[in-house]
Amino acid sequence: MPDTSVHNVINDNYSAGLVIPKTNQLAINEHITGIEQNIESQLDTRAGRKQLLDYLKDLSENNNSEAAYNQAKVKVYYKLANVFAKLHLYPLAMKCFFKTMAYKRDGQNRSDSTIADTSGKVLNLNNGLLAINAADDSVFVNDPVQLKDKKEKKSKSITYNRILNSFNDGKKAAAYAILFHVKQPKPGKPAVFIRANTGHTFITLIKYNTDSTSVSVSFGFYPKKDNIFSATPWEPECTGGFKNDSAHQWDEVMGKFITERRFKRILKLTRQYEGLEYHLSKNNCTDFALQAASFAGFGVTNSKGSWPLGHGNNPGTTGQSIIAGGVFNDGDKDDLFINFDEVYR
Repeated sequence: MPDTSVHNVINDNYSAGLVIPKTNQLAINEHITGIEQNIESQLDTRAGRKQLLDYLKDLSENNNSEAAYNQAKVKVYYKLANVFAKLHLYPLAMKCFFKTMAYKRDGQNRSDSTIADTSGKVLNLNNGLLAINAADDSVFVNDPVQLKDKKEKKSKSITYNRILNSFNDGKKAAAYAILFHVKQPKPGKPAVFIRANTGHTFITLIKYNTDSTSVSVSFGFYPKKDNIFSATPWEPECTGGFKNDSAHQWDEVMGKFITERRFKRILKLTRQYEGLEYHLSKNNCTDFALQAASFAGFGVTNSKGSWPLGHGNNPGTTGQSIIAGGVFNDGDKDDLFINFDEVYR
């Protein structure tokens, strides 16, 4: 019999036989607690990352009709989605989130848990198009990753054509997703600014291909500092442009799978924004990201605040609204990924 004790859930003695226990709710809860306590400790070594991904693959292959067992899987997948998102491995994070969409919060199998593909058909958990695969191995297992003390690289300029060409990879798309990121001036607080720090809001677009590869681009709308007063209360308007935010840190994130039509609408919005004037109160990074999210069918209920000589959408208020649960979604409430897993506890 495989050892499914808490201390051997994920460790150096990992084997493919380690699965969620099928005995009782207490054992399942202990298993989940063990996983959550051990996940981050596995990230520092290649062997640990391989064990973690092997566990994820093994989890996908084991099925059980019991509600408690399936609800436990939802918690594991949601935890892993959070971890991978924090590592900026957004395609892998959304794959894990897709797995949570297979079950309702009562743990029952959701036969209606599907997303539209490019042909208008639907994807389900059994077709393999969003399965964990060798491409994920090469990204997660072989590359060093860290959750703590991760240094943020400066975002560099990126053009609409560069963004578009990233997705024009000559491969057939299987699914699309978007993430909405918020970096607050002070994490967990509604402060609109802390000295010169006003935070940042940006998005990530993902295209999943039928050959199991994926493409993702993270970017946001920025002011091009024409002078030291550009994009300040004294000179709120200036030239605008996009920057690559693939390494940008964030405090809150939401994500959703979307149709090809919505994906293209967001790309069209991006094209329209290129060359637009940046305005601190009327057309800033949060304005762009919120409009992109609205095209995807979700958003934030309260995103406006005020500052000296101005007011409008901003990262501090937007992030705090997400924390408070002030979000909306035009689809099933379980189809919106948010980076705190307390909703499943």
